[in-house]
Amino acid sequence: MPSNAEFAALAERFRPELLAHCYRLLGSIHDAEDLVQETYLRAWRGFGRFEGRSSVRRWLYKIATMACLTALETRSRRPLPSGLGAPSDDHRVALAPREPSVAWLQPAPDALFGADDPAAIVAGRTGVRLAFIAALQFLPARQRAVLTLRDVLAFRTAEVAEMLNMTAAAVDSALRRARAHLAQAGPVEDDLAEPDEEVRRTLLDGYVDAFTRADADALVSLLRADVELEMPPIPTWFTGQRAVIGFLAARVLRKNVWRLVPTSANGQPAFVAYKRVGEDRYEAHGVEVLTLIGNRISRITAFNDASLVPTFGLAPALTT
Repeated sequence: MPSNAEFAALAERFRPELLAHCYRLLGSIHDAEDLVQETYLRAWRGFGRFEGRSSVRRWLYKIATMACLTALETRSRRPLPSGLGAPSDDHRVALAPREPSVAWLQPAPDALFGADDPAAIVAGRTGVRLAFIAALQFLPARQRAVLTLRDVLAFRTAEVAEMLNMTAAAVDSALRRARAHLAQAGPVEDDLAEPDEEVRRTLLDGYVDAFTRADADALVSLLRADVELEMPPIPTWFTGQRAVIGFLAARVLRKNVWRLVPTSANGQPAFVAYKRVGEDRYEAHGVEVLTLIGNRISRITAFNDASLVPTFGLAPALTT
């Protein structure tokens, strides 16, 4: 059995991209971290039998992918509210009860995908935007694996066939079906133009300012006319500027109630939201991920789940 140092020297540098890969397949950063740990344990135990017929990287991807496929045999897909039902364009509707029993899609902190390594950033962030991860959830597990290995990670057909114990013809067939399924689901926001850095900074600063001051009118110039808002674990979601701003104004925005701490998730701007609970105390409420198109915000995905906050390396509470 190899020493820890020998194994780490060969395998550890692939951890960030393997985490991104497992996250694409599972839709949960918590589950992905568990499966990467399992991958490294299996690899360490089997390293003495590794004969070098493939690269260490490809060997690790095979172990990780098969571990994820096994896990997915007993787990349901992880949706967003937009994957379960139609939106409302009326902010006055009663919100559906929270659905804690649904295994919701989770956001993934960019920092976990190798923020200090430019190569890992490219490998890790490719294909982790929320819209793409949400679309993947509708694919059967093996199609999901084939598509990510071929289209995101650019492994060759023969390599994917070896990883998944499939024939090359079966890989090509699964890839065609997966691509067709994604095309039927509609456009994924990855290809839509994002603003330059100056516009991006102005948008995000304006969003924080509007939230902090509870100024719904200030949001008008920041949100697209067709903006969408979803808030897992609440199944109800809204479409259109009138409905989104109306909902926020009536039920969310209150002066001196919110603090937003900037971060990034899924290759997108994000905030950890803290809600005031006392004179000088704010407790973690969840994570908001924004999708930007042009010079406007096109989608707000507010994950109202405080258990996600530690994943972003932030405290469960703040004091003024």
